[in-house]
Amino acid sequence: MASSLTCTGMIWALLSFLCAAVSCIGFFMPYWLLGSQLEKSVSFGTFRRCSYPVRDESRQTTVMVEQCGRYASFQAIPSAEWRICTVVTGLGCGLLLLVALTALMGCCVSELISRTVGRVAGGIQFLGGLLIGSGCALYPLGWDSEEVRQTCGNLSNQFELGTCEIGWAYYCTGGGAAAAMLICTWLACFSGKKQKQYPY
Repeated sequence: MASSLTCTGMIWALLSFLCAAVSCIGFFMPYWLLGSQLEKSVSFGTFRRCSYPVRDESRQTTVMVEQCGRYASFQAIPSAEWRICTVVTGLGCGLLLLVALTALMGCCVSELISRTVGRVAGGIQFLGGLLIGSGCALYPLGWDSEEVRQTCGNLSNQFELGTCEIGWAYYCTGGGAAAAMLICTWLACFSGKKQKQYPY
């Protein structure tokens, strides 16, 4: 099978896929913010949560349901900042995934990725990384919501964690985006082979 990528392009395709995978997994996992409520571990993502309180009418108490899931609707996400973060980060992950899959196809399809296409793909990766970075920067603005305050000892506020801590998924999402912006964008400039000039 003929490839449209240079040796640098092969490395770019592999790193692009890894960066996109790490960012997408981090975005989907509900472990961006870790805390506890009623002596149970609680974690939040942008649109998912693990462990939530439910009123038990038979015992007249509040109990924690230890399950992970999405919020029932987009409006149920605890803060407007987290809703924006979900959309922006999701778009960024989509762009990184699109470029990564195109780059992998370039390993098998000749004349798919030229130097110009590689540079455009690098620009799209930079934009995707920038969107994810913006989402990660917006996330702490939602720490003043009531749900987060209950989990973080009623001490959390915007950019103040209280008793909570940042989870591994937040670092994965941001790290994948940073690597895509800094390394993959640069490698993309050297990824495509020079196109053949046809006489007609």
